[in-house]
Amino acid sequence: MPRSLYMRYYLLGLGLLITDQLTKIAVRNRLAIGESIDVLGSFFQITHVENRGAAFSILIGRTGLLIAVTLIVVAVAIGFLHTHKGKHWLMYTSGAMIISGGIGNLIDRALFGHVTDMFDFSIFPPVFNIADIAVVVGCVLCLIYVVFEDRLNRTA
Repeated sequence: MPRSLYMRYYLLGLGLLITDQLTKIAVRNRLAIGESIDVLGSFFQITHVENRGAAFSILIGRTGLLIAVTLIVVAVAIGFLHTHKGKHWLMYTSGAMIISGGIGNLIDRALFGHVTDMFDFSIFPPVFNIADIAVVVGCVLCLIYVVFEDRLNRTA
């Protein structure tokens, strides 16, 4: 794959990171902690939540550990992508999403000691943000890549 084609994955990651940070800034500037705005009634709301832990608020108060683990995961993911050139686009897409989501939440933890979450669905208990979506979707895509790697790389 020519070097210029890798740029699209950097742009994907950068776009996700910028969108994540802008939505967090907007929520922090417009809503008090715990305040909600109805988007689709009580089914979907934008709610300002400060998550001082990881997913589902586990490891609350362990900000240093969460920062360290995120730095390691992001570094390993970046290293993996740079040492596995020429693979299927799905691997790079998943990597870009996981890395950008990790960095998005890392910025919050490093600057504020918590992650700003806002997407609140009545049918899904945790409140989450764009970085969380990027990490989850990236992990699902990575799983698909790992399961179908041989077949995908033959068609790449």
